[in-house]
Formats: sequence, structure tokens, C-alpha cells
Amino acid sequence: SLQYLQYFFLFTDDAKHLVPNKMRDFFCTINLDQEEVFRTQVVEKSLSPYFGEEFYFEIPRTFQWLSFYIYDKSVLQKDLRIGKVSIKKEDLCNYTGKENWFMLQPVDSNSEVQGKVHLELKLNELITDNGSVCQQLVVHIKECHGLPLINGQNCDPYATVSLVGPSRNDQKKTKVKKKTSNPQFNETFYFEVTRSSSYTKKSQFQVEEEDIEKLEVRVDLWNNGNLVQDIFLGEIKVPVKVLRNDSFQAWYLLQPRENGNKSSKTDDLGSLRLNICYTEDCVLPSEYYTSLRNLLLKSSDVQPISASAAYILSEVCRDKYDAVLPLVRLLLHHHKLVPFVAAVAELDLKDTQEANTIFRGNSLATRCVDEMMKIVGKHYLKVTLKPVIDEICESPKPCEIDPIKLREGDNVETNMENLRYYVDKVFREIVRSSISCPTLMCDVFYSLRHLAAKRFPNDPHVQYSAVSSFVFLRFFAVAVVSPHTFHLRPHHPDAQTSRTLTLISKAIQTLGSWGSLTKSKLSSFKETFMCEFFKTFQEEKFTESVKKFLDDVSSTECKEPSGVSEPVHLKEGEMYKRAQGRTRIGKKNFKKRWFCLTSREFTYHKQQDKEPIFTIPIKNILAVEKLDESSFNKKNMFQVLHGEKPLYIQANNCVEASEWIEALCRVTRCNQKRLSFYHPSAFLNGSWLCCKATAESTEGCARCTAGVPADTQIEVDGDRETERIYSLFTINRSKLQKLEEACGSIAVYQGPRKEPDDYSNFTIEDSVATFHTLQQIIDTVEKLNESHEKFQKKRSSSAKYGSE
Repeated sequence: SLQYLQYFFLFTDDAKHLVPNKMRDFFCTINLDQEEVFRTQVVEKSLSPYFGEEFYFEIPRTFQWLSFYIYDKSVLQKDLRIGKVSIKKEDLCNYTGKENWFMLQPVDSNSEVQGKVHLELKLNELITDNGSVCQQLVVHIKECHGLPLINGQNCDPYATVSLVGPSRNDQKKTKVKKKTSNPQFNETFYFEVTRSSSYTKKSQFQVEEEDIEKLEVRVDLWNNGNLVQDIFLGEIKVPVKVLRNDSFQAWYLLQPRENGNKSSKTDDLGSLRLNICYTEDCVLPSEYYTSLRNLLLKSSDVQPISASAAYILSEVCRDKYDAVLPLVRLLLHHHKLVPFVAAVAELDLKDTQEANTIFRGNSLATRCVDEMMKIVGKHYLKVTLKPVIDEICESPKPCEIDPIKLREGDNVETNMENLRYYVDKVFREIVRSSISCPTLMCDVFYSLRHLAAKRFPNDPHVQYSAVSSFVFLRFFAVAVVSPHTFHLRPHHPDAQTSRTLTLISKAIQTLGSWGSLTKSKLSSFKETFMCEFFKTFQEEKFTESVKKFLDDVSSTECKEPSGVSEPVHLKEGEMYKRAQGRTRIGKKNFKKRWFCLTSREFTYHKQQDKEPIFTIPIKNILAVEKLDESSFNKKNMFQVLHGEKPLYIQANNCVEASEWIEALCRVTRCNQKRLSFYHPSAFLNGSWLCCKATAESTEGCARCTAGVPADTQIEVDGDRETERIYSLFTINRSKLQKLEEACGSIAVYQGPRKEPDDYSNFTIEDSVATFHTLQQIIDTVEKLNESHEKFQKKRSSSAKYGSE
């Protein structure tokens, strides 16, 4: 089946000149329409806060707007929304892949809309008793979908339906639907459009034949406020003239009011800098990708490597990161990454003239290794660093040793002792962790080590610096300074703790850099206080520990895999669960709980780090499926079916719900007793809401959704990644053609190049081999284009939207 996938990679950078014009505590939220999906850390006492956070996520639903709200954090009152940046989905392509400053706009209730409405419109001709003809408009408002939450709860929506023209405004109203974001109205309204020619009586309005050109149907959605003011949820407008004498049925996206979000003070609120990458892919059935997938997977066998499809992909993409992410995941999934990394690293080393600069740049080889470590090293980081990072964040000791930044009353000697304690502890955990290092990382490090020794045979240290430049500088040191990014902590640490982690990270980089504790190296420190700090370290002791660790993690000797004795930690976070009624006195309400998923069990706890209240062994999980909103009038719900009653869980937003369902499906897909059918709704008041069956043991009435690949440690869907690579080749088609022309020119003219040309930035070692691969790529991409066009036509004919 087809999958429509939307991805965001966001870098929230900084804001400036925010209102109110005084030092305040700010944070930023990321919203899909009105639904908050992520939140940055709070930046204290600033007018121009720097957030510097990255978010990468898949979007599990349709949306109209991507919005960013800047809040003024309040301790005692409700946080104040300062302003927002809202970008229409259709406009995201104009900003993707580059940094942009956006002016903050005022937050206006008339512009805060989301959802869609399903309408059927028809223009009828009626014959009156005297034989004359008049026209009647029939408006059937069927349903709405995806209306926003109001104060965290489902809304009480109703609709007003109006026929509006220069001299008339007829309005009718639906019934109020209680506690739902997807109301089913199914109400029909009739409006007289033109009078019969014999009609002479004056009325409150006059209708002429030509007025039909100026009439429009307007539907406004409102939340019924009962004792308070009703809240506007959105509107749509449809000109009557488009109907003619035909029936028209379509979904319309709700729009803000025309006067919404307009203010004379838009320049006064400040601005926000963002780097947005948005992609939308249509994933076809697996067999369509066979040719492109095979072409990419044989890349490591192509001689030279620069003539391979994978290498060419990195050459034509404007940013190598765009290519690296799907490429590494695809090669990992098919166990082809190690030979490919070895091949591109060898090419990288050809251009490296000095041993002390080995693997320091952002080449294809270094980026592939970076991405590989992020994917396969998650659990390794947690078992190695999480306990000590938790200690630093939860019981922080002052560690500032820069005399300029010392606070009043701080003692630099005491702070240096505290910092030394933390550095020793982190370093000790790292150098003792080789037994937990994933085999794949060890295999890559083994290749890099021997390639480096081969390139610089007279330098005995280069084999170690080749490995330490990755495992210390690009893995452990980065995780220490940004623990929230690597899921070692749920939130960004505060400013003082961040500074402590930065100093520890600098120390780990230095200790891990081969030979950097020598006096000549220490003198090169920019900060004299760091130089003084490292004078307390015994060079020989630390150097030997690093050497032994690097030997261990770059060895191909068989290790005892940590996953056998310890469960792999997959996901954790706070959600709401409905009481399962296991005790007579237990009320069936929703309670906030801390959930934890490992490769062995799924648990929930009263609080993080507390003993579990309830445990479900992974082998006992029979299915994981979404739960209809109508069950409890709550969004983002899913159910875990196991031996006892279903466990009903509400996630905080649609992205979080999707991620939990995917993680649970992935780890349980191989369970032998998985169900084929399930109930999409809950069993309440003696019957299933979905099929009305009265026996709780009745077999499900809907087929379970297909699972995802059963690889719990490397979460990869090969078809998604191949589709992403196809999209990148399509976007960069012109560069493929330039590279093809370059290969032809080189093949014909073998003389020296006198001037820089269009292809001087391309790496072409063998023009004939590269040209042959390019032809295969272009041919494969063209065939996939045809398949996509066929599926797109099929989709267009089956889905009709009145507005986009």
C-alpha cells in the first residue's frame, strides 16, 4: 500500500529584540496547526534568547500550518504568548534547507485555526405552483475532522451556514456536538437564491438574477462556550456561481478570518531565526524500488568508489547531510555499511597530507560514521553515560573555573576539584565500556584504524587518532554536552549545568585525543584556565587507559554482546493511561504515568526512576493499535492488547503517539500469538462501541494494521529510505546531467584542465565507469517517475478537495 510521509528537520536558532523590552525567561514551541509537538528549553533572563535545538520527526497526519510560538515563562501565572511565526504547508519549500529570519506576528484568535469540513452543495431549480422557475441552494454539512483542543479538552463545536451577498445575509445554525474534534453534523439547509419572475411582494431583501454572481456560501465553525464567549474555530467560503446546476461535494480546509492576524504592531514583537528542512514522500510498494535499491547496495563493490551510485548521490546533493541520512540507514539495514565506509574513507585518506588532520573534516566518510554512531550507539551511550549524566544534572556541583565567569562567593580551587571529580568519573565510565561497544561500531573502527596505518606507515600513533577522532570527539564528547539530543535526559539542562557539561566535554576531547596531554599540546589551549586544569592530570596514566580502550573498540575479537544479558532500552516518556479496573475500588479515570519500553518489557511507573506499577512482558503483547477518539473523546490514543484487559494510553501529541505505536509494533512484530483482528473502539457500558457486540471476549471487528520491520536496535524501513534517495536524485536531476556531460568531456579530451569548469567540484576518477553508473541512475529514476505519476493520478481521482 502507499504511504505518504512528511518529515521535518528543524533547527530553532535564536530570537532577537523580543517584547516586552526587558530581560525575561523565554521558550519556543513547535506546533502542527494548533497542536504542540515540541518545546525548547527555557532561556533565562534574555532579550535575544539562543535556543540552538534540533528536531527531526515524521509527521503522522495532514496539516495546514507549521507554527512557532515564543512564550514568556511565568512562575505563578499562565505563560504569555509573545508572538508567532506561521508558515503554510505549501510555502515550506520556499524556506527549506536554509536559514531565515522571520518577523514575529501577533497571536490572534481569529487566525488560530485547524481542521477541515465536508460539504455537499447543490443548486436546484424549482417550479412554483403558477409554473414559474426559481433557484434553491441546498447545503449539506456532513462532518468536520481535526478541530483543535480547547484548553486541553475536545471542543463542543457547532457550525453556522450563511448565504451572503451584497444585500443579504441568511444564517442558519447546526446543533452543538459535545466533546469531539470530529463532529458528525449531517444537517441540510435550504436557501432561496432567485425569486420566480412572477414574485412581486417586497421583502427584507431583493434578489436579482445577476446577484448570483456575487453570492457565496460561508460556513463558520465555533466552540460553544456555554457561560463564556464562543471561540472561533475557522471558516470556509464557496462562491455559488461555481455550482451552476450541478452537485458538488468536497473537503474544505478551514481558513482564518480575512481580518485575522492583522495588526499595526507586527514590527514590534521581534524576530526568530529558523533552519527548516521539509520533505514529503510517497512510498510505493517494495517491488518498485528493486532496481534503485540494488544499484545503491552494490556501491561498495564498484571500482573506483567515486563511480558508485551512493557516492554520486553525495556529489549531487547541495548538502551532504541530505544524502547521508537515508544512505546510511539503507546500507545499515542491508548490512552493507562497513565496506562502503571503508571504501570512502580510503578515498578520503588519499587527500589527507598530514597525520594530525586525519578525519577532521566533514567528508562523506566522516558524516557516514557520525550517523552510524548515532543510530547504533544509542543503547551504548545510555549504559555508559546515563548514570553519571543523571548525577551531574540532578545534584550539580559548581564547576566554573574561568576567573571571568566566577560568581560571587565561588572558590576556584573547590570548583576545580568538583570538575576533576566529574571528569574522572565520566572518563572512567568511557574507558571501561569497551565490552558494551556495538559490534558494528568496532568493525568500522577496525577498518579505519588499519586504513590510517596503511596511509601513514611511519606514524605509530595515527592508528589510534583515527579511532579517537570519532569515538571521543564526535561521539562521547558530543553526547556529554547535549544529553537531551541523545535521549540521555528528557529535557535540556539549565544554563549552569550546561556550562558544567561543556567543560567536561572539553576535557574528554582532550583526554581522548592521542598525545594531547603533552606540554607542547597544552600550551596551545586558547583558555589558560583549561591549561592550568590539565596540569593536574598524570599524562602516562590517562594515555595508557585511552590506548587500551581504543585497542579494545577497534578489535574484531568476539565480545559478549551486551544485549543478551541486559534488555535494550528503546523509549521512555510521560503519558496518560486509563485505569484498567483491576481492583474494585479503582476508578476508571486517566492518570499521568512514566512509561518505559525495553526489548524485554513494557512498564509504567508513578514517576521516573521509581519501581514499575505494572509490567507487560514483550512476548505477551498481542497487538498495538490506534484507539478511536470517540471511545473517550480524547485525541492521540492507542491501545496495547495483552493477556488482560486492553491498556488504553493517551500520548501528548500526534507525533509522540505515532512514535510509541511504531516502537511497540517493532519490538512485538515477531510475537507468535499476535492478533489478526482487534476492536478500534473501547468496551464501555456492556458493549464494544465499534461493533456493538455485548461479549467482552468477542473477536475484533477490524483487521490489525501491518507491522514494521522487526529490528529493535536499528529502526529502518528500507523502502522509505530508498524513496527519499529517489526524491534527492529527482531534485538534483540537473546536476546528474552536468556530471554526465563532464564524464563525456573528460573521455573525449584527456589533456590538462586549464581553467575551472562546471564540473571542477565533482570527484571523477574514472569517467567511463562514472558515466555508466549515471546512465543506470537516470534510467531507474525515470521509471520510478512513471510509477509515481500513475499512483498520483489514481490518488487524485479518489480524493477530492475543495481547497488545498
